[in-house]
Amino acid sequence: MTPQLLTNEAFAALGGPDMVYVRPVSAAEIIADAPAEALERVSLTPDQILYAVHRADGERLAVLGDRDSAMAAALAHELAPVSVH
Repeated sequence: MTPQLLTNEAFAALGGPDMVYVRPVSAAEIIADAPAEALERVSLTPDQILYAVHRADGERLAVLGDRDSAMAAALAHELAPVSVH
């Protein structure tokens, strides 16, 4: 069987519109991705570990300071979080 490539939209549809995943992310990655004005009131060190909530297609929805907060935020917004290691 030949493997099929899925579009981001098709991949997201597999998990349903409410599924999100939570994964650890380095603050260095967030610092590199975020506009400077978004970081003005935030104190981060590059080696700090944060937790990001992503849609199934990979879009980052939120970044929180710990895993429990990330999971709780997803649940509070009626999303179905899963962990990714």
